[in-house]
Amino acid sequence: MGKPLVSVIIPTYNRPDFLAELLESLSRQTYRNLHIIIVNDAGEPVDHLREWYRELDLTIVNMESNRKHVHARNRGLQHVRGDYIMLCDDDDLLLPSHVERMLQEVEGYDMVYSDVEIFDYALDEAGTRHPTSRFVFAYEYDVAAMRKFSTFVASGCLYRRELHEPLGEFDAEMYHYWDWDFFLRAADVCRVKRVPVASALYAFSQAGDNMSGNLENMRPYLDKLSAKHGLGELPTKNFFLLLEEPEVKGRRAPTEILWDGQPIRSRLAAKGGS
Repeated sequence: MGKPLVSVIIPTYNRPDFLAELLESLSRQTYRNLHIIIVNDAGEPVDHLREWYRELDLTIVNMESNRKHVHARNRGLQHVRGDYIMLCDDDDLLLPSHVERMLQEVEGYDMVYSDVEIFDYALDEAGTRHPTSRFVFAYEYDVAAMRKFSTFVASGCLYRRELHEPLGEFDAEMYHYWDWDFFLRAADVCRVKRVPVASALYAFSQAGDNMSGNLENMRPYLDKLSAKHGLGELPTKNFFLLLEEPEVKGRRAPTEILWDGQPIRSRLAAKGGS
């Protein structure tokens, strides 16, 4: 039996330099049987990245109009060829052993997700991100607790393609909380496991355009999520404040740290950009 194919779905919008870093991290994976689906949400062209990463099996889907990230992921689902699906945001990164480890851990389960290191960064002249701070995001798998505060990070999660048969597509109505919604629906019907290794790197720029920054915009979607899953009253506190809540701190778990803290420099940056 051959090695299973993993389809990686990456929605992107006007971040070609960051996307190139992610492709660089995928090109360094110890597991090679990858099908990478880039869904360009009507942003600036990214087709030129094919030239820099010819060894990768890339499918580039160009959306006709900007419909935001959840619709882009759903469009990506239409192009999946793999036995497994992996999700990743265009500004996040995967360390070299990530895919191989997730495939090992999914044996006997339907979906696995890893811990992450969250990093802030500064850009150099070539547009490469250099970490300015980093911290570990690793919490015990506890579905009841995750109905109050989700510690599931979708970037780097791996699951069986057939999981979408009972679940359907990602719910665009949840918008900011599409990943929390996806986790709760999956945990209801299948076997989910946390893998205690911080092999995904999650970019969180406090100076940038990270979607998790505007609490006022997020409230209506949090209310929708709560109504859908019967979660009760949920706070829209700043993410970093929520991490200091005693209940959340009590869920912290040990994990394996792999990252040497060095930036992942893309071929695009190495050659001086496009």
